[in-house]
Order: sequence, then C-alpha cells, then structure tokens
Amino acid sequence: MTFKTPSNALTWPLIQASAGERPRELMRECSDILAELESWYARESTRHLHATVQEALEPLLETAFGYHLLQIGHTRDQPLYGNSRIRHRAYLAPAHGAAVSLIAQHDELPIESDSVDVVIAHHSLDFTQRPHEVLRELQRVLTPHGQLLLVGFNPLAAGCGVRRLRGLAGHPLWQALSPVSARRLLDWLRLLGLETQLLRYLHPLPVAGQGRIARYAQQANEWSQKIPLPLGELYLVHAVKQVGGRVLPVRRSRPGPRLIGLTVPKPAAAPRGDHAA
Repeated sequence: MTFKTPSNALTWPLIQASAGERPRELMRECSDILAELESWYARESTRHLHATVQEALEPLLETAFGYHLLQIGHTRDQPLYGNSRIRHRAYLAPAHGAAVSLIAQHDELPIESDSVDVVIAHHSLDFTQRPHEVLRELQRVLTPHGQLLLVGFNPLAAGCGVRRLRGLAGHPLWQALSPVSARRLLDWLRLLGLETQLLRYLHPLPVAGQGRIARYAQQANEWSQKIPLPLGELYLVHAVKQVGGRVLPVRRSRPGPRLIGLTVPKPAAAPRGDHAA
C-alpha cells in the first residue's frame, strides 16, 4: 500500500496500515483498468456521462455536512466533489493522478473506522472480484449517519450488454467488468446497516440533436425519473449508515513496518461547576 500525503494530512484520520505491497501484477492490473476507464470517459460519445453524474450528485453534496469527504474513483483528474461544502476532501485511487491524495486499493482503505462523513464511490464495485469486501470497507470508514454515494454501471442496461460482449472479444477494460445489480446491492447495504435513501438510474437514452427522436428520448428520460425502471446506463445509490450498524473489518495479516496514523481531536465536554446542596 502506498501513500501520497494529502495537503490537509494533519486533519485526515489515517490508520496504522500495513506497508506491505500488494502483488505487483494486481497493482498493475488495477492501474491498467483505471487508465482504460478514464480514456473511455474522455471520449466524445461518453464524455456527457461524467457531467450527468456530477449533476445528479450536486443536490446531495450541497446538503451534506461534516469534517471529511472521501472520493474513491476512476477519473483522477475530474473529482466529483466540487460542489461539496466539506472542507477536508481527499481522492483515493490505486495509482497516481492529478487529484489523487491517497493511493490504495478499494478493499483496504487506509482510513480510520467511523471517521469519514461522506464517501463517493465511483465504479468502486464494477471492476473487482470482491465487491462485498469493498462495500464493507466503505461502511467501516463512515461515521454514524455518514452518507455513502455509490455510482456504477447498471448490468441490466443495453450498453452494459454490449460492453460484456466486447469483453468476451478481448477488450482489456470490459473483460474486468463485473457490475453488481441494484437489487443485490440494496440487500448488501441493508445487511451492513446502511439505509437506502435513493436509487436512481442515470442516462436511460442518449439525446442527440434537436429532431423528433431526440425529443422522444428526452421525454422518455424524464418519465423514467418518475418511475425508477432499471433503464439507465448508470445507477446512483444514496445510503446512510445507521448508528448501530458498525461492522468490524476483516483484516488480512501482513508482515512489515507500520505507518503512524493521524487523527482528528475529539471535542471534550466542558467541566461542570459544583452544584449547591
């Protein structure tokens, strides 16, 4: 596990994490997936999807408060937390990037338990063979009543079927694609003590031009937002960690030196004066 010190490191609750490195082959594979997905988002035909996600997150981030916000994602030069009022923000990814301040795997977060108020997980469950462990880590680092914002590929969308076919044909990015259905995801959230507040499908139909087909597509998209049918290319899930929903992390022992953590001092109660008898 590798760390790049955040600019606000003195206020970030890093844990005493093992410094033993993951197998280089695994790290290289994660970096390759990261680069491929960023390249896909940068295409003219798919660039609008990032803007769609930002627009959907905007009202949720504007009303989210706390000390710390963490984004875990695959678009290192385009963070999604721009509209958040939370001052201390960090971006975690498995490789270096313009906005990246923590470098680690999504299933081993170098963050203290119950310490992050808002977590944005952008495609964190889509390219892993252990999505439940990743979700468990996200739950672990959230504070009680902390907010989790999950964005991922909808496996029921037509576009996802096309990507899987391309994966079978040998495309390196889509070979690794293993999206989780919304139904299974909501079950996992419930079992981990996370209460779902919102499930929304984004970008049901592409809208291009000003013709009749474009108008029909726009009307269909507006209608799909009123009835949450699983038609969109992406899903957005907003969940809140319940007070009694703490799940202890599963840690794999690993030899090696340990890193010193940094924590936020907790406010102390003011001493009470003596009461008269």
